[in-house]
This record gives sequence, structure tokens and C-alpha cells, in this order.
Amino acid sequence: MTQNSSAQQECLQLPQERVQSQESQSLVKNQWFGLLFFQFCLASCIIGTVMGLGYYFLQEDTRNTQDPLPCLSPACMRVAERFSAVMDPFSRPCDYFLFNCKAEMSPKSRRRYGGKINSHNVTRTDEMRRIVQRGFDTESKRDDRLPDRQTALLLAIQEILESPNRNVTSAAQKAQTFYNTCMRPNTTLNESIFHAQTLIQQLGGWPGSEHWTQPELNSTLALLMSQYNTFPFFNVYVGPDRNESQNYIQIDQPDFQFPTEWNNQTKRTKFNSQSLRPFFASCRQLLTLLNVSFSSSTQHCGLYMSLSSTLVTNTSPLSYRLNQKLLYHRITIQELQKLAPSIDWLSCLQATFHPLPVSKSDFVLLHNQPYIIYMSQIISQWRLKHKQINSHPLQTFMIMNLLQTLMPALHTKFTQTMKNFSIAIDNENEDVPRWRHCVLQTVKGFDTLMSHLVKDHYAGEEAEKLISDIYYSFKTKISNINWQNEDTRELVLNKINSHTPRLSTNNDFFSQLRLDEHFGEVIMSEKIYFSNYLQMLLLHQRIRSRLLSHTPHPYVLSLHPFFSGNDIIIPVGMFVPPQFHSSYPRAINYGMLGTLLAKDLLHLLLPDILSQSESAEGESECVWSHYLTAQKGTSSLSTSQKQEVWVQFSALQVALLSYNKSLRRHSGDTTVSGLSHIQLFLASFMQATCDSEPYSTLMPFEPSFLVTVLCANSERCPKPLTCVDNRSQGHLPELC
Repeated sequence: MTQNSSAQQECLQLPQERVQSQESQSLVKNQWFGLLFFQFCLASCIIGTVMGLGYYFLQEDTRNTQDPLPCLSPACMRVAERFSAVMDPFSRPCDYFLFNCKAEMSPKSRRRYGGKINSHNVTRTDEMRRIVQRGFDTESKRDDRLPDRQTALLLAIQEILESPNRNVTSAAQKAQTFYNTCMRPNTTLNESIFHAQTLIQQLGGWPGSEHWTQPELNSTLALLMSQYNTFPFFNVYVGPDRNESQNYIQIDQPDFQFPTEWNNQTKRTKFNSQSLRPFFASCRQLLTLLNVSFSSSTQHCGLYMSLSSTLVTNTSPLSYRLNQKLLYHRITIQELQKLAPSIDWLSCLQATFHPLPVSKSDFVLLHNQPYIIYMSQIISQWRLKHKQINSHPLQTFMIMNLLQTLMPALHTKFTQTMKNFSIAIDNENEDVPRWRHCVLQTVKGFDTLMSHLVKDHYAGEEAEKLISDIYYSFKTKISNINWQNEDTRELVLNKINSHTPRLSTNNDFFSQLRLDEHFGEVIMSEKIYFSNYLQMLLLHQRIRSRLLSHTPHPYVLSLHPFFSGNDIIIPVGMFVPPQFHSSYPRAINYGMLGTLLAKDLLHLLLPDILSQSESAEGESECVWSHYLTAQKGTSSLSTSQKQEVWVQFSALQVALLSYNKSLRRHSGDTTVSGLSHIQLFLASFMQATCDSEPYSTLMPFEPSFLVTVLCANSERCPKPLTCVDNRSQGHLPELC
């Protein structure tokens, strides 16, 4: 029993231990589930927090996309006034159906640029005409018109030259000094007389005067050509042959100060007879200022005019020389010497292009060989004829040409004599503002430096990115076009792929050290503009030498791309305000300069695409059908008009594609006037459409209407750009 009791007790104990064990396991399980529940709650909180923050930042990013931050740079503050609400195409769409660039032009500008080709009938209500006109009147009072690209570039250079002198390089300091002395010459009449007289005496003096030294003609001519940028009997410059990239010395007929007339029957040029008397009077006034006696001035002016009127008879207009194949006649200097022996060609050209070697076997290009031969004969005849009477008209002729070169650096009384001559023949030229004159004079000597400074001040890395994006999108656009045949497609694509766009300042010469060395020998006076002007003439001679040596030479005033070997040179002068600034929102840069650059590339690389691609013509017809639908027109376009419509619309597409590419690369972009990215892009394009250029006259409507065509698909724009008055006219045609 005891054993049974013990056994029973053991049997009773086992379930109890199991119960205790089960209770212990249950407790552990409860603790484990509690821990899991706690972790689940903690994870939920974390996930909720992350999702909340993600939602916040997503909303913040959405807000940034919809309402971008304003650009507050000084350049943006200046340009913001141009992008007011009236420049938003979506706020006043009717204005952009009737938009007219000429409405914002002054009468003088309208005469200069001419009107649009009107090949269609347009129906407009009087009420809408009054509404739009009131809007344009307001715009005119605010003077929001963009300056033309040439003026914009000169204004940008002016800003550089007038910027404070802090931390500027040696070369830049010299350019600013030249500009400052040009703006404030502070030269008295007596000082100008002294400077001019001194220089004339160094060249041998006036014939018959007490300082007359009877210099040799070719030695004086070589001095004028090499040091004073003066070419009395013929012009000399450097440039490529028609089908070559190599540069040559080029020799052409000279420029004369008289108005000339071309007789199409006799094939001769003569001076305008009505200009002879007033020019003689102004010539005598000029010599009187230089204290030349009345009798001597009468003789000098008479001989100068007589020799000029003789030489001019064998000059001819460019169109005639082109038709007669008188241009680009290649000849060696030795052959030229036999052709026109009165000029010592080798010594004169060696002096002009020093220190570059020039030899008799070098080729030059003549652009009017009959004139060069005739000029040599006249010099020989006049030298023998007047040697007997000791009048030496050739010396007088050269000095008078030198005075024309020096005129900008002399007292205003000198320039007034020539202005009086222009007034007398009813040919008064528009007065050039002093700042513009001085900027142009500075560029003549410091153009390489100014290209470097323009890039530093305005372009920066943004210019390189814009060029790359535009060319990539340009190639994308062209590759998607249907060509007439595979050979044409391959030829065009090879042409595009074989050329590389390059900013004009991208070469080794543009290191600051090289620039300072290049201008190291230039000495600029803080006070005497005349001596600075002579230095500038010497710098101009160096530019010719660099061109002949094939040193890359970016001409800062260039405004359109051009070919150079396998490169497409994009001038840095394009990248200036208001069309471009490195601190602008990219929407402005791509909408304004991007479209202009794309348009230039299309003209350069595809001048006759309509003859090569049916789809290009189809796009042009599609755009035109949009316009006819909106305006109830029925006319058709010429081939040249179709070409330009396609170019302008394609340029807008390329620029927008490029801008979207830049946004994918850098999602953020600033804005001005509170406009969204697409609104600011299109508003910028609107301003660029009024850019005056030769091709603009081929557009049958204002290019601003292209925004309407682009926005026909509401996915591209916030909404279709339609005018209330035109909604009753039915739906616009399909997407182009």
C-alpha cells in the first residue's frame, strides 16, 4: 500500500508538474507575445512617423514644384520687371492671338526692320483690337522691349568696363583705363592740334611746309599700315578662302570718304557731284584747325579730292565683282609685285604682319584685280607728273587718310567738320551714343580679353550645359524625322554627329596668365586718350597677325554660330543679359536663348530641310492649319515661309525638350514674378520671338502663336492656350 501510495503520489505529482510547466510556458508565451505586440506598436509608430515625414516632404516637394522659390540675384531683380502678369500667356491668351512685335517698336525701329509678310486674311473685332492696343500702350510706356542682341552685348560689355576695379587683372585694368579715357577724353583743342601735328611731322610733314622731309612713299605706307591701321590705296585684312578653313592675306579696294555712284551702263564709279563742294569746304576747315595756311589747305584739298576721284573710277560694288568673278583671285606676292609694281608689297606686308614671316612665295587673295593694276599705274603717273612741280599729292593723300583714322581721338571740333559735310549732303547719320562708341573702340583692341570677361561675368558653367542640352535635343529631334530616303538621312545625321558645338572661349589662349602676358607691353595713360588710341591701333595690328597664324580668335561681337573645321563655334557674346545670365532661372535661359540657339543651329545645319524631309513639311503645314483655323484664313505659304515656320516651331520644341532634360538633372529651379516653370519658359520664349534677324521677315505670323500650337495638347501646358473669341470657331487641328 505504501508502494501503491507512493506510486499514486508519483502519478499525482506528474500532472501537477506538467501543470506547473504548462503554466510556466504560458507565461513565457504571454511575455513573448507582449514583446512582439510592443515591437509591433513601436514599428507602427516608426512607420507612421516615416510615412508622415515622407508625406510632408512629398507635399513640400510638390509645393516647391508648383510654387518654385523666387530668384533674388541682382540679375533676376533687374529682369523681373519684364515678366509681369501680362507676359503670362495663360492669363491673357487673346493677346497672343493678336500679338504684334511691331506694336512695341518705335517708328524708327519699325522702318529699320520692316514689316511682316501678310499673306493671309485676318478677322478681328474692333473691341478686341482696342483691348489689345490698350495693353500694348501700357507696355510701351513701361518700355519693356528687349534691346536687340547687338545692343544687349554692348551693354553687357559696358557693365564689365564700368564695374569697380577691385581684384581685376592687369589686362582688364588696361581695358578699363582705355574705356574711361575714351568716355572722358578731357583733351583741349590745342592738345589735339599738337598731337596731330606731331604725328604728321613724324611721317614727313605736309608737302611744301617747313617740316617737309620728302619721305619715300612705300616707307610711309608701310608705317601707316603697320602702326596706324590706315590703308590709303587698298585694304588689307585676313580671312579664309571660300572653300577652305585656312586664313590668307586678302587685298581689296579701299574705302573712300565721298558718297559714290555706280553707273550700270559705263560700269564705272564716280563721286556724287553734289558732295564735292561741301567736302572741299569741310576739308579746308579740317586743315585750318591744324594751322595749315589758306593757300596750302586749298592746294592739299584739291589734290586729295582729284586723286580720290581718279582712283574711285575703277572701284565697283560687291555685287558687280561677284558677278564678274573678281573675288578670291589667288596670287603670290611675287606675282602681285609684277602686276602692280608701284607698291613694295613684300615690305609693306612684312611690316603689317610683323613678327610673322611673310615671303614672296606666299599666296594672297585679290578681290578686284583691275583696280589694283589701275591703282599702281595712277601712282606711277602722279609721282612723275607732280615731282616736277614739287606738290607731292601722294603724301597729302596718305596724311588725309591718317586724319580720318585719328578722328575719333581728336577734339570734337575735328569730328564736327565731317558731320557738317554729312549734313550738307543730306546724309546725316544717327548720332552714336558716347558709351557705345567707346565700347566698340575698346573691343577693337581688347576683343580677346573681352570674350574672356564676358564668359566670366555672365556665362559660366550654365552656358556649357545649355549648349550641350540644346545640341542633344536638336539631334533627338532630327533623328525622329522621316527622310525621303535612307541616304539622305545618313548624310544629314553624319553631318550633325561629325560636328561638335564649342563655346568660342574654349581654347588654351584664354588662360588669364596668357592674356596678361599678351597685353604686357601695352601701356595705358590714365589721362591722355590720344596715346591710348594709338596703342589700340597697334593692338588691332596684332589681331591680324594672330588671325594669319591661325591662333583661335573669338570675335566677341559675333552673335550667331558658325563652322570652324569640325567645330560649331558658339559665340560667347550670345550669353549676355537679358537673353541669358548664369543666375537666371533655367526657364528663362532655355526659353529665351535656348530657342534662339536652336533656331541658329537649324539654319546653319539644315538650310533646306523641306527638300529632304516630307515630315518637316507636314509639321509646317500642321502649324499653318492651326493658324488658319484660329484666324479663319485660306491662304497658303511659299517654300521659304514653310521652312521658317518649321524652323521656329522646331526651335521651340528643342528648347522645351532641353529644359525638361535640365529639370530631370536638377529638379529645382527658381522663378521670377511668381510664374510656374512652364509659364516662365513660355513667357521667355515670347520675348525672344521679337528678336530682329534676317529670317524673321519670312514668318507669315508672329512666332508667339507657336505657343498656342504647342499647348494644343493640355498635357504639355497647364491648359490649352485658346482665346474666348475663337472657341466658337471649332476645335483646333491635331497635335503637330
